[in-house]
Amino acid sequence: MFRISNKRQVAKGVKTGDIAKRLIDFWFHPYTVSFPMIVHGALMIEPTESESVEELDLFIAAMRSIAREVEETPELVRSAPHSTRVSRMDEVQAARKPILRWRP
Repeated sequence: MFRISNKRQVAKGVKTGDIAKRLIDFWFHPYTVSFPMIVHGALMIEPTESESVEELDLFIAAMRSIAREVEETPELVRSAPHSTRVSRMDEVQAARKPILRWRP
């Protein structure tokens, strides 16, 4: 496990949760972002021992791509995910009044 700070990305208006949501577009499950008391804007990444080198390389490539996007087109990251049925939602509202069934 390791933690990364999002100091550079915050300067461009991109938050930790934005990066997590952008990872979804690269087919990665978003990592844990709930430990700001340890490192402000922490990205806690915890690959398991079952991850292959190829999978880790894909993850690194995705993170590098997202870092470039933050520099070149930060709005792309701030508005992620783009490949899901539902895009951004009010997370506070979703936590307080969850809808546990999807209706088309």
